[in-house]
Amino acid sequence: MSKKRCSICGKGALEIRREPRRYGCGIDVILVDIEVRHCPACGEEFEVIPNIERLHQAIARDLAKSDARLRAGEIRFLRTYLGYSSVDFARLMGVSPETVSRWESKGAPKRMALSAERLLRLMVLQNEPIRSYGLEGAGASEGPPAQPLRLRVTPTGWESAAA
Repeated sequence: MSKKRCSICGKGALEIRREPRRYGCGIDVILVDIEVRHCPACGEEFEVIPNIERLHQAIARDLAKSDARLRAGEIRFLRTYLGYSSVDFARLMGVSPETVSRWESKGAPKRMALSAERLLRLMVLQNEPIRSYGLEGAGASEGPPAQPLRLRVTPTGWESAAA
């Protein structure tokens, strides 16, 4: 048990647990073995997510290397991870801003062309050394929807966690 007091009620001594949690960044990500601080007095919970920049880097890397086609929220995440506004991204991809909006639409998204999707994936991976050109199958699967990404914090950053 921690000696820290709850910042909400000021009464409870926080209990610390480690458990999986969904990461609310608009895409389907499960963080494995995350520190959760719970106040038994008021019921409030606080998730401790260290090194958020590295977490976003790991999410972007795993999305870029995924075999499944990118979904609307994933396209938006990767675009913002790369630091592009929707207008700048449209210009870079050679499409209209309306097309980017359709790719990222939650309601009825327009599927991104496979060539554009591969370009987006390569843009994300460009800072990593090329060890393999194994992107030919990335996003080509028309099978069942992709499973949530599972990530675990390590002393040096974030890594993929097996299901």
